[in-house]
This record gives sequence, C-alpha cells and structure tokens, in this order.
Amino acid sequence: MEFRHTDVVKTVGLRNAEAETGRQLGARAAVVPAAAGEGHTREAVIKLLLEDGPITATAIGKRLGLSPAGVRRHLDALIESGEARAARSAAWQQKGRGRPAKQYQLTATGRGRLGHAYDDLAGAAMRQLREIGGDKAIAEFARKRVGTIVAGIGQLERHTPESTIDKADEIADAFSEAGFAASTRKVGAGVQICQHHCPVSHVAEEFPELCAAELEAFKQILGTHVQRLATIANGDCACTTHVPLTLTVPPKTNTAETPVAQPATTSTHDSGRSAE
Repeated sequence: MEFRHTDVVKTVGLRNAEAETGRQLGARAAVVPAAAGEGHTREAVIKLLLEDGPITATAIGKRLGLSPAGVRRHLDALIESGEARAARSAAWQQKGRGRPAKQYQLTATGRGRLGHAYDDLAGAAMRQLREIGGDKAIAEFARKRVGTIVAGIGQLERHTPESTIDKADEIADAFSEAGFAASTRKVGAGVQICQHHCPVSHVAEEFPELCAAELEAFKQILGTHVQRLATIANGDCACTTHVPLTLTVPPKTNTAETPVAQPATTSTHDSGRSAE
C-alpha cells in the first residue's frame, strides 16, 4: 500500500499558538503602563513620607486617593527594601478609641536614594579648607552658605505669634527652594521649622558647623532664642527647630551694678612700717 501526500496542511495548532502569542503580547503591553503608574504612585508615597512623615496609611490614602490595600502594598515594599519604617503613634496623637495607628516615615536609606550630590567631593573640599584655614575658616564658610539661602529674608521686627509664624514660613520656603523640603507646624506655644531632607547631611555629620550656622541664622532672623530638637545628621528623621511664639531674650548681665572684688594689695612701704 502506498502512502501519498494529500497536500492538506493542518494549521489548527499554529493558529492556536498565534492566538496565544497575541494574548501574551497584549497582556504584556497592558502591564507596561500599569507598572509605570505604580512607579509614579510609589514616588508620590515617598514624597509624602519625606515632607509629612511620620504619617499614617489612612492619611496617605486620603491625600493620594488610594485604597487602604493600595497604600499598604507600597508601604510594605518600602519597608522590605529598608527605605521606610513604621512605629505606633504616641498616646497624645491618637484620635478616638482603639489601638494607636501606625505612622510611617523614611529611613536614612530612603532619604539616601533621593540623592546626596557630590558628598565625597564636598567632604574632601571641607577637609582641605580646615587644613588651610582651621576651624575658623569652616565656620565662616558655613555662615556664608546659610546666608545665601536666607538672603532675601529680613529680620523680624514685631514679635507677635502671627508675625513669628509668618517669618518661620519664609525661612521654610527659602530652605525648600534650596532642597531641604522644609515646612512649619504649630506645636503648643511655639512653631517648629522642620527640614525633612538635607542634601548635605553626610557632610554635616563630619562638619557640625553647617548645622550650627543654620541655627544662628534662625536666631538672627527671628530675634529670639531657638532650640534645635533633632537633626538628620544625628540620625533623626528630620531637622527640627523649635521657635517660641513669645519673645525670649536671655537677660544681659549688668556689669556696672555688679561689684567686682579686688584683691588686697600691700605696699612695700607699709609692710616696712608695720615691721618697725
């Protein structure tokens, strides 16, 4: 018996394969925009953690219009990568009854991925400056640097709570333009200037004169004593400076009214007369 080719080609399997390939390509094309969208959302979450952290997942969801599950997916990914951390809210921050909500904030790793431009170069330059001019040169450089940031801000003249808050807002705006992501918040009888990012934090760890110059500039502008509560350079989540809303100037010592004890002196002539 002869077996001859019937010239009939079975293409069912091929068509099924082509259809399956088409479905896969379509699915892949649909995933690309979704992944891009996920990236933009992740960036928005990171921005909120940077500028408003510590912040709850509920607050993030309300701000970004995300579901609780969507927010937690991004937060879990950031925590797993070491870019964020969670902690329970303090008792005074809790609203209503129940277990305190978790608050999320960026870690040093998370802030580090935002970029610290030319840290090594800046550190080397600062060390060289210290070798040439000593600590005085470093302090002068730090003073001029922060002076450039706040150059357009005049000194506070009327020390009222409202004017102090307005002036603190001006300082925060100036530092935000310089890359510090600064903001203000009223706390009790004062206002706090919060710098949520520091583009020179790695250098400031070695040269605290940079932080000291900022604090001195705040004092000069606000005309009152201010207190630095935390710094990123020391491992805190933000640089926080407390400003009282009432004028607090340290009392000056009046040397004219303070008698100064003079050491007793005995002349040689008197000593000789006593001996006689």
